[in-house]
Amino acid sequence: MPKVSTQEFEQLPLRVHTFLAGVPLHDVWFVDLPRWRAGVTLDDFLRTANNCLFTPSSLVRMLLGIRLFVGRFFDWDRKPAATAAKTFATRLTDTDHSRSLAAAGTQDGFFRVVYRFENEQLVELINRTVHAAALSTLVETATGYRFYLGVYVRSVSRFTPFYMALIDPFRKMIVYPSLLRSVRVRWNEAFGADGKHKNVNCRCDKDMLPFSQS
Repeated sequence: MPKVSTQEFEQLPLRVHTFLAGVPLHDVWFVDLPRWRAGVTLDDFLRTANNCLFTPSSLVRMLLGIRLFVGRFFDWDRKPAATAAKTFATRLTDTDHSRSLAAAGTQDGFFRVVYRFENEQLVELINRTVHAAALSTLVETATGYRFYLGVYVRSVSRFTPFYMALIDPFRKMIVYPSLLRSVRVRWNEAFGADGKHKNVNCRCDKDMLPFSQS
């Protein structure tokens, strides 16, 4: 699945652009989805798919298993005490809180929800390698839908740029393309050719979502 230009992403009317002002946008990915019916929101998709959009392939599972093993060995995945008070949730306004469909801090695998609006969700992960956030949104286009996944990375130490350079080839060539293909599968399972909702019962490994423990 291809990456998209930051210019296209930043033109979308999303809260994240001002909310994460000053946090580097690392890259943005997308997958185009067929129009089974009009008016589907990200929240519709999440609820119909039981919050299970990403299913990693066996290769991705193997790579992430290696990452978790190395992370345990070097103690990468412990949350740094110095960043404990710097969760992005501290940026939420009263309006953000009232709009959010999930409480800030809700556990979502290794991630924590920052906010979940009707058509926009931001989750974050803080450990000793990065403070990362993933923004998901669903946009209806003239011919179908486009699901975007934006990845933000804030350095937590001088090691962060080296770490991202180390994992980027695996993210770009294997992990994200595989996960976005699974989004398309979930979409087709959730809505199907008849355009009707179907609740998807699937084994969802939330601990293996994009840059889980990355």
